[in-house]
Amino acid sequence: MSRVLVLGGGPDAERPVSVESASAVAEALRSAGHEVAERTIDGPGVDELASVAAEANAEVIFPALHGPWGEGGPMQAVLAGVGLPFVGSRERAARVAMDKLATKLIAASAGIRTAEACVVHAGETACAIGVPVVIKPVLEGSSVGLHVCRDDASLAEALRAVAADVRAHPSRVFMAERMVAGRELTVAVLDGAALPIVEVAPAEGVYDFAAKYERDDTGYVVAPELPAGVAEELGELSERLVGAIGAVHLCRVDFMLDSAGSAWVLEANTMPGFTGHSLFPLAAARAGLDLPSLCDRLVSLAVRDGAA
Repeated sequence: MSRVLVLGGGPDAERPVSVESASAVAEALRSAGHEVAERTIDGPGVDELASVAAEANAEVIFPALHGPWGEGGPMQAVLAGVGLPFVGSRERAARVAMDKLATKLIAASAGIRTAEACVVHAGETACAIGVPVVIKPVLEGSSVGLHVCRDDASLAEALRAVAADVRAHPSRVFMAERMVAGRELTVAVLDGAALPIVEVAPAEGVYDFAAKYERDDTGYVVAPELPAGVAEELGELSERLVGAIGAVHLCRVDFMLDSAGSAWVLEANTMPGFTGHSLFPLAAARAGLDLPSLCDRLVSLAVRDGAA
């Protein structure tokens, strides 16, 4: 067993989700027999985090952080500087996966379907991709800033919201993506191997932040009934994309399955959530890994791969 420092918080919009994930991970690791120190952080540098790790006498770090700083590369660069084994992808893969447009380019080069997309600039009154279209930040997770536009009126409203959002968050970049109607499916990948598929079924509207974390009416179906061969295809596509990105230990790949049975990749998440609403633990449980076993496995993977 290891002495594990579990980190939550961070400076991103998903901070509350991260704190909840970290608490669940810490409890699970204690149940698995690890010695656990839990800390809520902001955006520490290498020296500050090294001091925190030394004070905790940590051997391994589990950074249960979400969002562009915590999951998208900067945190991983700090962790590499600390020099302890840590759970999750290294800096380059984390940056690529957090960037939805970069992920789409890699997916396309790997022969994986992904809908056409383009950048949306603040102040634009039209979109190069016609409705129906989805507008969302390039570098956010948990459906932060998501707009589903089914007609010109909702598109105009979304573009006004984008302009206001960018005024409040000047570094935020938005993208438009052709909307693919169909079934929303997600594939958890653990150490390069796909776990059972989870289908997401919001009670109403889209699978936005509220449906993910604030409401209890979203349905989740583990290992759903799918057309012949689709489950195997989604597993293979997910493993291929994770390998192309270079993600390690854990990743979650999201798809839309259209009415013709074609799968379109949406994005990849290198540090999925561990809350009561999170999809990665659901998939792992179907594969026989409860949360303590899953978190224990992730710590073992971090130890196996060391600080490199």
